[in-house]
Amino acid sequence: MAVAASSLPMVDKSEERRVIFASSLGTVFEWYDFYIYAVLAPFFAVVFFPPGNATTALLNAFVNYAAGFLVRPFGALVFGRIGDLVGRKYTFLVTITVMGLSTALVGFLPTYAAIGMAAPGLLLLLRLAQGLALGGEYGGAATYVAEHAPEEKRGGHTAWIQTTATVGLFLALVVIWICRTTMNTADFQRWGWRIPFVLSIILLVISIYIRLKLNESPMFQKMKAEGKGSKAPLSESFGQWSNLKIVILALVGATAGQGVVWYTGQFYALFFLQTTLKVPFETVYILIAASLVIGTPFFIVFGRLSDKIGRKWIMMLGCLLGVLTYFPLFKALTHYANPALERFNASNKLTLTATDCQVHIFALPTTRYSDCDRVRNILTSRSVNYTNVDAAPGAAPVLRINDIELAAASGMDAAAVKAYEGKVTAALATAGYPAKFDPAGLNFPMVLLILVIMVLYVTMVYGPIAAFLVELFPTRIRYTSMSLPYHIGNGWFGGMLPLTAAALVAANGDIYYGLWYPIIVAAMTFVVGSIAVRETKDHRIGVI
Repeated sequence: MAVAASSLPMVDKSEERRVIFASSLGTVFEWYDFYIYAVLAPFFAVVFFPPGNATTALLNAFVNYAAGFLVRPFGALVFGRIGDLVGRKYTFLVTITVMGLSTALVGFLPTYAAIGMAAPGLLLLLRLAQGLALGGEYGGAATYVAEHAPEEKRGGHTAWIQTTATVGLFLALVVIWICRTTMNTADFQRWGWRIPFVLSIILLVISIYIRLKLNESPMFQKMKAEGKGSKAPLSESFGQWSNLKIVILALVGATAGQGVVWYTGQFYALFFLQTTLKVPFETVYILIAASLVIGTPFFIVFGRLSDKIGRKWIMMLGCLLGVLTYFPLFKALTHYANPALERFNASNKLTLTATDCQVHIFALPTTRYSDCDRVRNILTSRSVNYTNVDAAPGAAPVLRINDIELAAASGMDAAAVKAYEGKVTAALATAGYPAKFDPAGLNFPMVLLILVIMVLYVTMVYGPIAAFLVELFPTRIRYTSMSLPYHIGNGWFGGMLPLTAAALVAANGDIYYGLWYPIIVAAMTFVVGSIAVRETKDHRIGVI
């Protein structure tokens, strides 16, 4: 493609379509890589982490999950700088290679039973590599597509990139569902869980082949030909207040709220249905996949709508709707998915009087659980609501279920914990606790409707945001500047949601308490974004 100094190289319609398809397909595969871990996180809790406490093991799995998100901003800095200096195309060739190899290696990783604490350590290293790569991927793909798009269609074109996270989650669900339904449980636990990871090798080869066929962004070519590129994109992006303040506003007033709305509506909803409401995984996967199929086209709808009416207020409305409706929506999920659990929690009062209660975010073989920790694990794993009351130091825990008082012994060993759990189980059964999920109580259409509503919120905040971020920054530092707020918003605010929400629930004894985290963050974004963030729709993204 020839480069003229005075104007951009012409991009025909077929080239536009090829750019959108290739960029989106490669990013789908990267999200698939990232989310097969997310979907299997409850399963990994018993595969890669020390046994002894199911709640802590699940939190351990979410720690590793969150680690991949926490490192994403650093990947944004590293690969964003390379993308602004070397080019968009070759940078996201590197990111997809690192991502694919890191994911495939998880499929060959020994478990905790085989190599002890080396297993979660190696898993953490691979998650960090995945996070670094994904930190450089999104900015490159979004910038690349935006710089090929006509000015008046940028929102619609970049919205295709926004579908990729949802499509990647859908693909992960389908592959895992096939594996789990075509294998017996024992085989899946022994080796079947490795298959979705190993398949990444095939996806990696396809993605690299497709991206090698692409040309460099015409805006980047023009910028380089005219010698207008930045020699220090990091210092220019974050060392100059004129640009840094835009980065901060993009984070607090847009991407932070977008991140928590995204993860609440898709991943946390999946976790809540499967882990909290005890809906079988086969049904959960079908429900989530169906909601994604119905909702995904609305990324394009809201992307194109943002080309007509603007990006900002569509995103702000999505955040506001989440703030106002998450509590009623998740309570409705309980009502329509597991009404027996809803009735139990509404009609029974549980009080735990104990001391030395902790939430162990990461367990080691040397971790010691207090008596309170053990009792809370019994309750949390059953998704029952209870009230915490502080006891005198050194006192043994006392659980009260309505009028039944169950005192635990001090310093319980494994046998004592098992015996006490039996007493609690019997008392809960007497109070009407549903020991098993009842499929007859599941209202499939209503649960699906609720999930679709939450996915629509996701499409409102996520569909226009790529175009919005691209339009905030000049070409010479665009890759670097837009990547950092995006990945802090999605990686730190959004990626920390499962861990933070699970820890809040464990600490407070309320299955809905974790929703305060996304509600507070989305409310912050709505206020800051409404007041301080400018509309970008009519901004022309030239080389300057």
